[in-house]
Amino acid sequence: MSGHSKWSTIKRKKGAADSKRSKIFSKIIKEITVAVKESGADPEGNPRLRMAIANAKGASMPKDNIERAINKGKEKDAASFSEPTYEGYLANGIAVYVECTTDNQQRTVSNVRSIFNKFGGNLGTTGSLGFLFDRKGVFSIPLNEGIDMEDFELEMIDAGAEDIVEEEGMITVTTSMEDFGKFQKKLEELKVEAENAELQRIPHETIKLEVDNAKKILKVIDVFEDDDDVQNVFHNLEITEEIIAEME
Repeated sequence: MSGHSKWSTIKRKKGAADSKRSKIFSKIIKEITVAVKESGADPEGNPRLRMAIANAKGASMPKDNIERAINKGKEKDAASFSEPTYEGYLANGIAVYVECTTDNQQRTVSNVRSIFNKFGGNLGTTGSLGFLFDRKGVFSIPLNEGIDMEDFELEMIDAGAEDIVEEEGMITVTTSMEDFGKFQKKLEELKVEAENAELQRIPHETIKLEVDNAKKILKVIDVFEDDDDVQNVFHNLEITEEIIAEME
């Protein structure tokens, strides 16, 4: 899981840049809106909304923005979103899994296919990459002074943690998809706030490329992520120390 933790670190650093912050906000607003339409505007009775609000706070989204997103989801004429996923391959056999939230699937699939084609990849059929990825809960938790790591790790293991990585002042905890809600409740009981919590698709195995080729793949990942309909992009490129050094 260490490669996955490194990728999370890179994404967090990228997200801190002003150029990426507005894009992150728009994705979180869409997630809040969908959560409200799906299960109501009360975070106490809507775990998906509670998680989205927590992620909004972790991204330093202003409270007014959060409230507007919730109100937007309550409106009767709010856009109806679907959540399609798209799978395919880029150069050097790198598998890519794209999760979207859209009010126009024709536009979305056209955009996603266009990106694959433009960069020498190909869009596959739904389910074609399912065997390459496991869906896992991933929590990014700031390592505050009040956290005793030894006690915290024991609590986390009891709550279903499969992997715990401490790196650069952040604890990344991975759980099974089934234990995601249980783990979220445990953090709430301990009054520990995650900076980000989400279900991610973690590759069983990764592919190692030369730095120049890896950078080309990550540029394509950026293009996918910049599309307004795309919420998350997962891949099986191995994130090495050399790649991290190039991106810092």
